[in-house]
Amino acid sequence: MISFELSEQQKQIKEMTHWFAENEIRPIAMEADKLEKVPDEWLDNVNKMGIHLNTSSFSGGSSKKTSGKKSKKEREGNRMGVLASEEMAWGDPAVTLSLPGAGLGGPPVESSGTPEQKERFLSIFTKDEPRWGAYALTEPDAGSDASGIRTTATKVDGGYVLNGQKIFITNGGRASWVVVFATVDASLGRTGQRAFVVEKGTPGFGCTRLAKKMGLRANETAELLLEDCFVPQENLLGGEELYEISGSKPSGFQVAMKTFDSTRPIVAAMAIGIARAAYEYTLDIVQRDYPKQGGYFHLASQILAEMEQDIAGARLLTWEAAWKADLGLTNAKEAAMCKAYAGKMSLDVCSKCLELLGPIGLDGHIVEKLYRDVKVFDIFEGTNEVQHLVIARRQYAPYEIRV
Repeated sequence: MISFELSEQQKQIKEMTHWFAENEIRPIAMEADKLEKVPDEWLDNVNKMGIHLNTSSFSGGSSKKTSGKKSKKEREGNRMGVLASEEMAWGDPAVTLSLPGAGLGGPPVESSGTPEQKERFLSIFTKDEPRWGAYALTEPDAGSDASGIRTTATKVDGGYVLNGQKIFITNGGRASWVVVFATVDASLGRTGQRAFVVEKGTPGFGCTRLAKKMGLRANETAELLLEDCFVPQENLLGGEELYEISGSKPSGFQVAMKTFDSTRPIVAAMAIGIARAAYEYTLDIVQRDYPKQGGYFHLASQILAEMEQDIAGARLLTWEAAWKADLGLTNAKEAAMCKAYAGKMSLDVCSKCLELLGPIGLDGHIVEKLYRDVKVFDIFEGTNEVQHLVIARRQYAPYEIRV
């Protein structure tokens, strides 16, 4: 059975990240949104504190022996990750996503990279100067359908030449390296896909523009272009042997999907943090400023009670997905479920909070900002429709029905 009692280490992580979110992130959130940029001085200071957005570390964590016939080490890293992500996003999601570190680029390097690649690409994130990693899968004609990427990788002496375009890449413009997905042969479908680590400054690789967005304005979202970009053999993630495994499994595609299984619970936890921030603020206003007797107060109380219930339900789904990942169990369905539910739930909560607040919740208000920010959480890392497809495929798998 799953225990819902947090360990001492998990409690410490939760308390520490909440303190940081309340005292360091929340105070700069509104100004960063207006400027559409997190101040460089703040990022420098945070980096010197050793605080990084390294989602690859969420697959690690402390270990302990579990009871049972097959005694094995139980990791806590994924659970630590969702606890920290909820608290940080409670502070502000855009600022959180702007923190230095490997970010979404970390999991594929951690799970599929060679020992040399892990050391080379993950060791650069130190207190010396802020650095970022990034993950580039989405293209103008391939977003939710990751199997439809058209960026090409042509084999040449000593490596590959990449050509293509990537869009909506978090921290892509300033990243020291980007995990880029490309295909060696489009006719092979998923089996033709490969993952490469492309380093900043590589000839033929660069940022063409930064997107203007409705929400998450303070976080950099880049459009990247690869034109005859030579990537050396040693930057093929996992090396050639990873893609020479016998059978028809699409190794490059698997790298992308394995990443989603670890990052979707993180995204779900961030959505929960946003919903909780809007809910708590609105609850405080209703309790303080509205008469305790009367129809409006009772109606608002019922709506707020439903919000708390929905937030708790999303959190439990997310904890289950993280718990299974820590045990090394397949969690694709649970990761899709929590991501789909939390994304929709958080959008609904923020919308209802705006309705309850009325005019005071309009432009320039934290709940209005959260409403703009939260919309993308039911889109990126796979839309809700994609999550439902993932769930359906696993529902029908025992019946050998393809969806």
